[in-house]
Amino acid sequence: MLVGRDDERTEIDGLLADAREGRSRALVLRGEAGIGKSALLDYAVSAADGMRVIRGVGIESEAELAFSGLHLLLYPHLDRLPGLPPPQARALRAALGHIEETDTNRFLVGAATLTLLAELASEIPTLLVVDDAQWLDQSSSDALLFAARRFHADPLAVLLAVRDSAVPFPTPGIDIRPLAGLLPAAAAELLGRHAPGLTVPGRDRVLAESAGNPLALLELASARHSSERTGRTEPGHEVGPLPVTRRVQETFRTQIAGLPADTRTLLTVAATDTGAGLETILRVGSGFGLTAADFEPAERADLIALSTDRLRFRHPLIRAAAYQHAPHHLRTAVHLAFARTLVASADADRRAWHLAAGTSDPDEQVAAELERTARRAAHRGGAMAVAAAYDRAGRLSTNREHRARRFLAAARAAYDAGKPDRATRLAAEAAALTGDRGIAADAIHIRAQVEYERTSPAADGELALEAAALVAGADPERAVSMLAEAVCAGRDAADAGLLGRVAAISRALPLPADSVLLPHLDAQAAWAEFLSGRYDIAVAAMARQLRQARDAETDYLYEIVAAFSGLMLADDDTVLVLMDRALARARATGSLQWIPYAAEVAALAQVMRGRFHGARTSVAEGLAIATELEMTTEIAVLRAIEVWLAAAGGDLTGARTLAEEILPGLTARHRTHAALTAWGLAGGELAAGRFDIALPLLDGVCGGPAAHDFLVRAIPDHIEAAVRAGEKARAHDHLGPLREWAAAVVNPVSEALLQRCLALLADTGDAETHYLAAIRRHRDHGGAYDLARTRLLFGEWLRRRRRRAEARTELVAAVEIFDQLDARLWAERVRAELAALGEPAVSRRRDPLASLTPQETQVVRLAAAGYSNKEIGAQLFLSPRTIGHHLYKAYPKLGVTRRIELAQLEL
Repeated sequence: MLVGRDDERTEIDGLLADAREGRSRALVLRGEAGIGKSALLDYAVSAADGMRVIRGVGIESEAELAFSGLHLLLYPHLDRLPGLPPPQARALRAALGHIEETDTNRFLVGAATLTLLAELASEIPTLLVVDDAQWLDQSSSDALLFAARRFHADPLAVLLAVRDSAVPFPTPGIDIRPLAGLLPAAAAELLGRHAPGLTVPGRDRVLAESAGNPLALLELASARHSSERTGRTEPGHEVGPLPVTRRVQETFRTQIAGLPADTRTLLTVAATDTGAGLETILRVGSGFGLTAADFEPAERADLIALSTDRLRFRHPLIRAAAYQHAPHHLRTAVHLAFARTLVASADADRRAWHLAAGTSDPDEQVAAELERTARRAAHRGGAMAVAAAYDRAGRLSTNREHRARRFLAAARAAYDAGKPDRATRLAAEAAALTGDRGIAADAIHIRAQVEYERTSPAADGELALEAAALVAGADPERAVSMLAEAVCAGRDAADAGLLGRVAAISRALPLPADSVLLPHLDAQAAWAEFLSGRYDIAVAAMARQLRQARDAETDYLYEIVAAFSGLMLADDDTVLVLMDRALARARATGSLQWIPYAAEVAALAQVMRGRFHGARTSVAEGLAIATELEMTTEIAVLRAIEVWLAAAGGDLTGARTLAEEILPGLTARHRTHAALTAWGLAGGELAAGRFDIALPLLDGVCGGPAAHDFLVRAIPDHIEAAVRAGEKARAHDHLGPLREWAAAVVNPVSEALLQRCLALLADTGDAETHYLAAIRRHRDHGGAYDLARTRLLFGEWLRRRRRRAEARTELVAAVEIFDQLDARLWAERVRAELAALGEPAVSRRRDPLASLTPQETQVVRLAAAGYSNKEIGAQLFLSPRTIGHHLYKAYPKLGVTRRIELAQLEL
């Protein structure tokens, strides 16, 4: 019976009740060893009447074995794999070692875990409990946490117990219940139940030293009771107070020390590999002359429990005491004995780790075996297991070049596993060991990728450029990829010098004339010209790159570079085709790390096209993944687009607040999106008619270091603000670059923007000709937002010339578009113009999707396209039941009652 813990039991009861009613929740019980986490898990299992219970445990000796924890949890339910989406089923089969894949994505394994658990919960409410989760292998914990964060409307409860330790085990996005010691009254009650014969001084001492830790209460009470009977002071007390966990472990050590020598040795064998079966432990023990009978003293002392095939330590601290206090030579000998015993192919990874643990000096044979373990883990998608195996293999290598190569592989895997500090350290070690320029370049490239998020794009670009220079002559194709990293970073930082150096190396690369990478290389060199304002020199190469990327899938990085070229060329439609395809591929393959970058470019193209709701949906998707992956810089980049959208939508207060939060970091790290943020704020001030406030903001955008990026499209706003602020002379400051850009890109969108500006600056009746030309191009080729902006300006011009009927036509058309876009400040400005004409207010007609959340929008679009809930869930990494929940919430907002009616809406 649990003593105390009323609040914790109430929370667990609520967790189970929510699951039974179809509301998913996950909870982490966190606290020191012995604080009662396992007892609360037992309570949850006993309270889960009528629920399916899936129970697992982290095993310290298996922490380096990829997906060992997930296998323990899911193997009873693997007959359900045929019902999963095929890519997910393949990924999970590979992760669990049933098939071999050349490349298994870790996020796809998490998605498969999500789908499988959702399928089980759809049949009967389910409780998933994992004890000692801090000892799960990284691959298993990543998959479980990925799934746990995405359950919303499923009858599933997730309960994890995590021990506080020196090695952190973060659980972002999941509620945490910290467990403190029992209150004094509950501690006294527990002690009274289990040690009623203690003297008053002994009782008081145990209560004081246990600090309310239940395990400490019981074990220290037992030791104290023994000392009172024998008259001896229990070990540890004579040296003053120790931390509770150490004191309890010391008590266990003393108990073990009192056992026969053969029993102590056999306990060391068992503690060395807690995942091994009893038969294997006894086979290893037999090499030391030990038999099962040697376990009897430990069993009588209640330190272990034996079943037909397993041995279980009563508490993990007993296992720790048995292993850590054994002599080093014995531990080494036991590890090597396990390696000799584990000869089956299924035990190859466990054998390799035992060999490594039993080997202190460099040994190439052991290193090679660990390398094979790393390769197997790579096929299964266990990035952190790959990193650990290659790291240890490197340290056991006898050859410097082998060591460097293995450290490099470990660094790459650590980066893929989301461990940037470890990746940087390993990459630096690899580079310091070798004279191989390829290894050195790859090591520097890994450091560059880390620096993008940790320091700045500029730091990334400098390192990527250094890496490319090392391999430019010997491996130009690899150099192209590194230069793509550098050119993107240079663009983000608005660093003309860095872009110029990228161009110089790019032009000197000896690529063959028929290389498919040549258009990308030429475009990367052209960016230096374009972003310096020499548009005519750059456009042809960038257009070739964009066409090639549109016509044939390529690497994500090259597609994103091509998409940015498309933004600069105002070819937003092609950009959206590219990014929609890239996003679909990233979702299908579980390549989540690319989703924020692709969503960023898609959102920018949607902003430029006036598809504000679509842009909000893209930003929301990108932000969710970037936050989960801790992509600090990309989070700020996406939030800069949020500023633009908030201001355009009329929420200037929210836009200013968000801008104040992100601008300091962006100004120092990502000057292009710092300028985008300022442009967004200026657009809001422009809509509100505060031209004198908008103008200095736009001065900074149009005259700043990122002025020649796609931000050249901010010039029309600058000209409008200057003209309306009565500073027409300043309006001409940036007309020249706009003319040159429009002439170079030869695009109806750029031509329409130029015509609008010429209309604003015209002194004669030429203004009408320019306005009509702009409207015609916007209507035929441009976006709705720019069309509405131009019709507003034309309507204002017509009203001032008392051409009331024509003005009303333009203004009504403008306000209808702004209403559909939910651009409230712009709509208010138009209505003010209509009021000046004495016209009644025009009723609002909003986009039917405007009332939906971004995630509901994604779900509704896919449902309208005919995808099933399971197919939608596979794309969005959500359970089918959660998809149904989103649809159920969206139907009333759209005025429909069934999925079939969605196809009748313009979505």
